[in-house]
Amino acid sequence: MRRDPRRGEAGGEVTEPSERGAEIGRRIGVGLMYGFWKPRVLGAWKVPATGPVILAVNHSHNIDGPMVMGVAPRPTHFLIKKEAFIGPLDPFLTGIGQLKIDRDTTDRGAITRALDVLAGGGVLGIFPEGTRGEGDFASLRAGLAYFALRGNAQVVPVAVLGSTERRSRLVKAVPPLRSRVDVVFGAPFAAGDGSGRRTRTVLDQATERIQQQLTAHLENARRLTGR
Repeated sequence: MRRDPRRGEAGGEVTEPSERGAEIGRRIGVGLMYGFWKPRVLGAWKVPATGPVILAVNHSHNIDGPMVMGVAPRPTHFLIKKEAFIGPLDPFLTGIGQLKIDRDTTDRGAITRALDVLAGGGVLGIFPEGTRGEGDFASLRAGLAYFALRGNAQVVPVAVLGSTERRSRLVKAVPPLRSRVDVVFGAPFAAGDGSGRRTRTVLDQATERIQQQLTAHLENARRLTGR
């Protein structure tokens, strides 16, 4: 992944996300997630070994992103709300290849950087519901379909289960230490209709297709894990 500087919103330079940085983030995630909890990872072999991929992750807890980052078989660049990039977390998250996005506007800089990840054959992580909620893929935004179509990327559904079942007695904001969290990767699929078109109708149809696939994967993951 190239590292061409671009001008940020405030006029400063924005460094392109690097594969090396994302790999460092993955290694940090491995240590933290396996050190504090007991991830059970199912279906990771389904993630394509090469080429542009989007991991579409349900989102019900703050640890969902770091958990997937740590257990995914490839370095992942997550689109993360700009509010998380505060203080020392800003250079840290940027350094490990994560992408800051302003959810209140059309953040063209973030969109370009995300498409650059896919153009370079990398892995983009997206919470398609847009914000933390029930984690059931009930309300999808069109952003995932847009990136899948523009980036010619395969979509891999990912279900994180168990992160909200109980709260730690020591730190209320996280699951109990050494508790089990299941991460289930699904089969990759193409969001488009094969025509190569990116009209509003095609985008809407792709969004509906994605929602059906993600919902079916989540139901299957719950049956598989008993959660």
